[in-house]
Amino acid sequence: MPDSNTNKRSVTQLIQDYLPQIVLVPTVVAMAMYVVVFSLWTLWLSVSTSTLLPDPSFGGFGEYVALWKSKRWTVAYQNLFIFGSLYVLGALFIGTLLAILIDQRVRFEAVWRTIFLYPLAISFIVTGTVWRWIFHPQTGVELALHDMGWLSAQFNWITDRDLALYVVVITGIWHASGFAMALILAGLRAVDGDTIKAAQIDGASMARTYRRVILPSIWPIFLAVAVVLLQFAIKTYDLVVALTQGGPGVSTTVPAIVVYDLMFQRGQIAQGSAAAVMILVALAVVLIPYALYMSYRRRGEENTHG
Repeated sequence: MPDSNTNKRSVTQLIQDYLPQIVLVPTVVAMAMYVVVFSLWTLWLSVSTSTLLPDPSFGGFGEYVALWKSKRWTVAYQNLFIFGSLYVLGALFIGTLLAILIDQRVRFEAVWRTIFLYPLAISFIVTGTVWRWIFHPQTGVELALHDMGWLSAQFNWITDRDLALYVVVITGIWHASGFAMALILAGLRAVDGDTIKAAQIDGASMARTYRRVILPSIWPIFLAVAVVLLQFAIKTYDLVVALTQGGPGVSTTVPAIVVYDLMFQRGQIAQGSAAAVMILVALAVVLIPYALYMSYRRRGEENTHG
């Protein structure tokens, strides 16, 4: 008959061995409920007959057809493509430039880092509100120029249908560049110093060393930053609402605004759910290839190191 003290020690040892997994169980269960259950519920509502209230009766895929026939939805998806592309490229470019400048061991480096990271500490609502004041003709740059005597000056991008989306892009880049800078700077500081010295001994200029040696060696960081920024872009809602409220007209409307409007303003829960599913698909298009690539890369590194 096994000794009771031995059994107690075995249970205690088992708990100690699996303590990290045990601690994570409630979080994993909550996340599974939050992500999986509500995602499936939204997917079902998108093919239901729901209108003002959820109705689980199956109604087919008509809401998806109606959604893609909607001019507002196609404009929103087009805006998302333009905004996402310019936002990611702009934030990466400015973030890289700032990271390279700070990497020169400038004086007061910590102060500069804090200044450039400051926008990240501000919510999208506050960011959008402040930049709306700056761009609006009655409160911002145009008013300041008129007060200085330049009465013919015009700076009304935010009220121009053709330019308003670029106001959102500029504001988003301002908010995200510090985030990109922080990660890219960490990558620059992790580059092997011997590699840089070898390039310098070969006579490469500083610009050529960054362009041909340093930046290519940290391309996985650029990929990770781009994926995170794309997530921000696809889910963008509060920044646009605070800045332009989706206008003028629908010129800055993005898919998240359409989802909110359909589900909570017009009482079209089924079509709003269909729009939400399309946003989920857009996120999956970005995240699943990235996850597969990271898994493939990790396995390759494990095989290389035995």
